[in-house]
Amino acid sequence: MSVDVRVKRLPHGEGLPLPAYQSAQAAGLDLVAAIPANTRIIIEPGARELVPTGLAIELPGDHEAQVRPRSGLALKHGVTVLNSPGTIDADYRGEISIILINHGAEAFEISRGDRIAQMVIAPVTRARLVEAGDIEASARGAGGFGSTGGVAKP
Repeated sequence: MSVDVRVKRLPHGEGLPLPAYQSAQAAGLDLVAAIPANTRIIIEPGARELVPTGLAIELPGDHEAQVRPRSGLALKHGVTVLNSPGTIDADYRGEISIILINHGAEAFEISRGDRIAQMVIAPVTRARLVEAGDIEASARGAGGFGSTGGVAKP
């Protein structure tokens, strides 16, 4: 299944590649940093930064884009997307920017064109909430936070 997504390249994104799948069955399109060529963003341990991509998108009304971490950055450097997954709604037309946080022990440097996150385009099901005086019981009931396996109950 495929869907057309219109992409607007912003002036500071000129010359950078459009988001792309890195393999034939990849779910996410890699997003790159659109910062000036002669600058770097340094994310110190424990710090977070908003990194521009130089892109705005127009999604079909029944879709969203999810911004997710790149597993290699998380494993090798402890760098991840802070609000993961970040949601881009179909009616948002501003620049896609990525909130990165450094959970690693060393400063992390970002240069222009570095792959910083991935974006997954997904259909959206809108729920219609129906208020009820009671809801049907289930075997699990109100058990949560580790109640379905492996974690000892207090």
